[in-house]
Amino acid sequence: MPVKVIHTKITTSITPGLESMTTVSSPQALFRALGLLRLLQLSSSCVAFSIVVHMEAWTGPMGNWCLFSWFFSFFVTLIILIVELSGLHSRFSKSWLEIPITCACYATLFCLTSSIIYPTTYVRFMSHGYARNQAIRASIFSCIACLAYGTEVIWTLERPGHGSSYMTTLPGMLKIMESFIACLIFAFLSNRYLYGHEPALEWCVAVYSISFILTMLVILPTLGNFTITFPNFLRSISFICVLLYSTAMVLWPLYHFSEGFRGQPNREKDSSCGGSYTVCSWDRKLTVAVLTGANLLLYTFDFINYG
Repeated sequence: MPVKVIHTKITTSITPGLESMTTVSSPQALFRALGLLRLLQLSSSCVAFSIVVHMEAWTGPMGNWCLFSWFFSFFVTLIILIVELSGLHSRFSKSWLEIPITCACYATLFCLTSSIIYPTTYVRFMSHGYARNQAIRASIFSCIACLAYGTEVIWTLERPGHGSSYMTTLPGMLKIMESFIACLIFAFLSNRYLYGHEPALEWCVAVYSISFILTMLVILPTLGNFTITFPNFLRSISFICVLLYSTAMVLWPLYHFSEGFRGQPNREKDSSCGGSYTVCSWDRKLTVAVLTGANLLLYTFDFINYG
């Protein structure tokens, strides 16, 4: 008895308007929702950066952090627009799913911290006048940039089919947060005198560096479409970072705030904590301690998530 084979052809189609939500693929697409959002990101970060540079309204490591944040956000958005408008993204379409959302997440966090740090460490100490008004405008544009990048992140997460991108998953978002907090810690540790006098504190800096490198070993291959699919390997990295950060969580506050270890528990005794444009030493030490605890929680949650 002859057997009849029926071939069924399954076709998939892109939801109308979905392509315009993922890339700005033509000059006309600049006037659609995503294109207008990218232009807002580009212009607001550029204006914030330009105002501060023109007025020379920044100083110290925290001012450098804010300038870097705005320039980084502007630069990556400009590169993304150039790549998408030129059509180059189609040559590596799979890996391109990861790049815009990763850059948007980092830009959101960078602009968010700058919107807090710049007004609190610089603007509030300025005398009333034209320069202060310009600095306030820069802060406002920084907030606008943060909202614009945050909107893209939320938009991407709510878009149908976003699960095909690793960086939009919970582990991916945790990796971004962990690496960003490490960068913020490095910014507050820009002066060696905060840790160079004690081997235990130097170990803490090594902890931050090693954990950051391990985290980037997961993020960077993902951006190149080489997603690590070994849960045990990822779990091991998270576990190592939990152990490392646990030691830093004990040693950093102990050697900075305990009198028994020549620490300084009282902020009032720190002569650098007067009215100035810089974050004083005691505040930096406390901020690093808080950020250490935050990253320890993130790595712990990351480890549990792989369990």
